[in-house]
Amino acid sequence: MRNYLVEAIQSLKPNSEFHLANDDYSTIEWDVLEGAAPTQAAINAEIDKIKAAEVTAAADKAAAKSALLQRLGITEEEALLLLA
Repeated sequence: MRNYLVEAIQSLKPNSEFHLANDDYSTIEWDVLEGAAPTQAAINAEIDKIKAAEVTAAADKAAAKSALLQRLGITEEEALLLLA
């Protein structure tokens, strides 16, 4: 399971070192931090950005899959039969 809080912190502060409890922003303890700690609002915005990129990547993958099947002239079911 993805930990969006950790991913967001690492995205915003890639050189930082930290630990936290129960995926809770209020428990973040910084071991190494350059500059100011990101606010909860900044982290939430970064989480939204990460999730949006994930949705976009899934949509792009589905579109590429559909385009490939169309070029091959086969259905998804037929492709699955070929792979079985």
